[in-house]
Amino acid sequence: MSTSLKIAAGSILVGLVVLALKTLAWRLTGSVALLSDALESIVNVATAMAALVAIKVAQRPADPGHPYGHHKAEFFSAVLEGVLIISAALLILREAWHAFQNPREIADAGLGMAINASAGVLNAVWCGVLLRQGRRLRSPALVADGKHLLSDVISSAGVLLGVGLAVTTGWAVLDPLLAMLVGVNILWSGWKVMASSLSGLMDEAVPETTLAVIREIISDKASGALEAHDLRTRHAGAVTFIDFHLVVDGQTTVADAHDICDRVEASIMARLPDAQVTIHVEPEHKAKHSGVLVI
Repeated sequence: MSTSLKIAAGSILVGLVVLALKTLAWRLTGSVALLSDALESIVNVATAMAALVAIKVAQRPADPGHPYGHHKAEFFSAVLEGVLIISAALLILREAWHAFQNPREIADAGLGMAINASAGVLNAVWCGVLLRQGRRLRSPALVADGKHLLSDVISSAGVLLGVGLAVTTGWAVLDPLLAMLVGVNILWSGWKVMASSLSGLMDEAVPETTLAVIREIISDKASGALEAHDLRTRHAGAVTFIDFHLVVDGQTTVADAHDICDRVEASIMARLPDAQVTIHVEPEHKAKHSGVLVI
């Protein structure tokens, strides 16, 4: 089992433990704010399962039906996470509105808050693991899961603060008001997860910093060529697809042109290990005098 799959499986286990703790905290207190926190944990478990399936599919090798691989499966997972997060937010807002109309006192607040806090600490630790490893492994599914957990950690801290205020002040209406704020925060988090994933599905180019690295390598390592133009990039999961036209002198042999391409490709893959590079060689009359000039 790959590292990504192990981490995704770990997310399911952590999510189930956190869900159990938060559900217990809600049952002890009857707090609708703590209920909203528990409802979001249900989404955490569902999204962790979706991430596990997506990562497993994304790691399948290319086949005749999918010659570019299955890497975009992780983006679909992240979109599904966004949809589930938004659904949870709407459910939380619904419960908060009912509780706002009929506010009630919070019972066993101390014990319930302590249990909820322990779940929040566990979530915070695992959130750090997901974000760090997801970026290292270049896994959109793990990063999306980590960002979702981060919003959960922040909202859980706000919930604990609000429930504490509701108990100390005796203003029971603070409980549903806080749940509404949690719901709005989760709604925004779900939209951000969906937006970032849709950009991948729409073949958005790599970040400008990565593009600058690619240009620098082409300029430095394509000696013997004249220029490179029509540079295009996109990313799908951990893979970066790069293609461009390389202009060479008309007298350059096929073997020499191939050597230049091999040198450039090897240099790019040394910096971007999961890159897939396609280079189209052209004679000098095809030069556009733009793009990347070779040093």
